[in-house]
Parts: sequence; C-alpha cells; structure tokens
Amino acid sequence: MSKPNVIFFFTDDQRFDTIRALGNKHISTPNIDALVREGTAFTNAHIMGGTSPAVCMPSRAMLHTGRTLFHIQEQGQDIPAEHTMMGECFQRAGYRTFGTGKWHNGRPAYARSFTDGAEIFFGGMWDHWNVPAYDFDPTGRYDTQQPQCRNFGTSNKLDYMGCDHIKAGKHSSELFADATIAFLKGRKSKDPFFAYVSFMAPHDPRTMPRKFLEMYDPDKIPLPENFLPDHPFDNGELAGRDEELAPHPRTPDVIRRHIAEYCAMISHADAEIGRVIEALKDTGQYEDTVIVFAGDNGLALGRHGLMGKQNVYDHSVHVPLIMAGPGVPKGETRDALCYLIDIFPTLCALADVPVPATVEGRSLAPVMHDPAHAIRDTLPLAYLGLHRSVRDDRWKLIEYVVDGTRTTQLFDLENDPFEMNNLAGDAACAQHLRRLSKELIRWHGELDDPYDEFWNKYEEDGT
Repeated sequence: MSKPNVIFFFTDDQRFDTIRALGNKHISTPNIDALVREGTAFTNAHIMGGTSPAVCMPSRAMLHTGRTLFHIQEQGQDIPAEHTMMGECFQRAGYRTFGTGKWHNGRPAYARSFTDGAEIFFGGMWDHWNVPAYDFDPTGRYDTQQPQCRNFGTSNKLDYMGCDHIKAGKHSSELFADATIAFLKGRKSKDPFFAYVSFMAPHDPRTMPRKFLEMYDPDKIPLPENFLPDHPFDNGELAGRDEELAPHPRTPDVIRRHIAEYCAMISHADAEIGRVIEALKDTGQYEDTVIVFAGDNGLALGRHGLMGKQNVYDHSVHVPLIMAGPGVPKGETRDALCYLIDIFPTLCALADVPVPATVEGRSLAPVMHDPAHAIRDTLPLAYLGLHRSVRDDRWKLIEYVVDGTRTTQLFDLENDPFEMNNLAGDAACAQHLRRLSKELIRWHGELDDPYDEFWNKYEEDGT
C-alpha cells in the first residue's frame, strides 16, 4: 500500500473554542467544520507552555521535534541538528516536503526540513499585507539580512521601497494558500508529499478583507463568561506587549471589537484553507491525503482581564487539533489529554514511518480507535519561571511565583470550565490540592525544569 500524503494547516494564536462545529455558534468556519465531519477532533489538545513571551516560538519547536518544553533549545529559536524534525523524518521515508508561511525557528532548521517551499516568512509577526517572504532556496542559505522596513504606526502601511522581499498587496493567508495550491497543481513527482502550511492569522495586527470583518457586528458579540476588567493579582506578565493591545481596565466595547476582528481573521483563514482543500480534490489527491489542522497557542482577549497568551489558563494553552483522511475515524471527537508534540508520532503511525528516537510525544493512533484510551493521566504546563500548572481530566492546579510572592489556584474544570472559582483554600478540596502538588513536583524532575528560583520558593513555602 502506498504511503498517504500529509498536509498540515497551522494557525497562529487560534484558541481551541473558535470552531463552529465544535460549539462556537458565533463564528463562521465552514471549511474547518467540514474537517470535523470528515475526521476526528481532539478536544483536549494543549501546548506545554512557553519559555519566551513569544510563546509561538517554543510551541513550534516542540511541534516540529516532538520534544517537551525544557528539552528544546532555549526559547525554541534554534533547533539543534541532533533533534530530528518532522520534515526530516518524512524526507527519510521518501516524501517530498513543502513548507510555506511562518517559520519562527531559524533558517538552518527550515533548510533541514523541506525539499520544496515558497513564500517563507522567517519572523514572528508582520503587517499581513506586506509580508517579507522569501523564495525557496535549495542551497538552504537564505539571506542573512532581514529587510528593514519602516512601519508608519497605525496607518498599517509599510514603506517597502528597497526591500526586495516584501510581497505587497496580498494578504498573508492568501499568499500562503496560493503557494500551496501552486505546489499541489505543479507536482510531477510520484513520491508522497508532506506540506506544512503555516498561517500568520489570526495573530495581530488583525487586518483582513473587509467582507470578513463585516460578518461580525461587535455589538452582537457576547463577552466571555470569564471576562474581567483586570487580572486579580500580579502574574508577572501584566505589562508585556500583548497586554498593552487594549487599555486598562478592559471595557466590554473594546473587548467585543477585538473579538470581532479575531473571528474575522479566522473566517478569512478558513476560506483560504477551503481553497487549498478544493485544490487537493481538483488534482485527485484528496482521498490519499491526511489533513491536520491545529493552532500554536490560544489567546485571552479579555478573559481573566488578560489579552495575550503569556499564562497557563485554558484560553492560552488549550488549542484546536483535528485530523482527517486515511486511517482517521470520521465524525468523531476524542477528549484524551494530549499535546501538539503528539502529532509527530501520530503522523508517523498513519504513514507507517519509524518514529525518531529523539521524539518524546506519544501517538494518538490508539486513541482514534478507542475513545476510552488515555495516553496521559496528567498534563504539566509552564510559563517562564513564573507559572507552573498540572491538570488531570477534572482538576487543575496553577502555582505562581512573582517577585518572591507565591499564589495558588485550584479549579474544578468539570463544574468551572472558565477557571473562575479558586478552590485552593477550600478544605473539602484539600486532597486534590495535595495530589496535584505532588504531581507537579514529580513533573519538575522528569522534565528537567531549569527554573530554580521558582522551585526554591515553592519548596520554601511548603506544598
């Protein structure tokens, strides 16, 4: 039997609850909805956290290596040669590997991963209409100098004179979809392909074709149940870039506008995903292709008084994950606890490709075929040396150490999915606090967590 193709759609800052078919009736995502119907949605997928305020950088490093947070290069900016990447793995199995869109993990790592590519963005964020995208370089060298362009504040226009790589006038989502469609239609090789399509949307600056913005009336956008004007205590990240995208205190009108723009970005990206899938069908490759859709991290947008992803609340670490195609059950959902690092070995299982020894993720293939199967009992989560968390299928503990002050939160996710009722001081819940505290300490050792300042304070205060 021939190996299946793989196409991987990856969005930037898309939270888990932004898909209509999975329960959000206030958003339009018809093409992602079709993937839900055609495949299996993993409704408890997470990232492990971040070692940088640019959480997408370590998130992507974990995705492409299948390695845990403290076993990747610091912050995830550069990926060591000894860590086998997904693209490398599939190349060794005879695949043509194609990459387009955002790549935030260093140019050498990109060159190792892909045999083909187009419209490659090596940065973290940019004006969506003026992307400094590179053509594929088969030598793997690429330019060492990023184009220097002046951003004229809120005009959202760039002076790109003299910047040879700027692709002006086409939105990033369309740019990357066009590149992928050209690859699919221009294929001459009979080898299977692995295509990585990494959107910059819905990351800010949130701009999109007007028709998508007009789909959402901010006055009709409901506020999230855990909306707060400000976070109730100092979590050590209240003054970062993301948190300055809206004034303090947060107001309902401002948050509704941000959510409307966020939804519009997602709907636009969904339309571009639909164009790529249509190209798969037009070229006769759809039935032979495993399709993956996922996001690199979530975003608060007013939840808990926060705007960004620099925390371990559910809205920031819980991400969408859908798989469809050969070997994947249709129209199913699975609630097993999992990470994005599990995608790598899962795709290996679906394509009958050996899993590299450096991969720490666990295949979700058994979960696909047995809804009761669990690959993990608990998930540890972390952000810098400030936040540590662990959750099981119901309870979640979060510990903070900020300027020598420790704060503890305990949530019953079954009855409080929006993490609003802190039960850390409730004597009736003490057994869960003790149990998860022990689990957090166990994970500290197993994951080689290097942030001694946090753990010294944690042990000093006692568990």
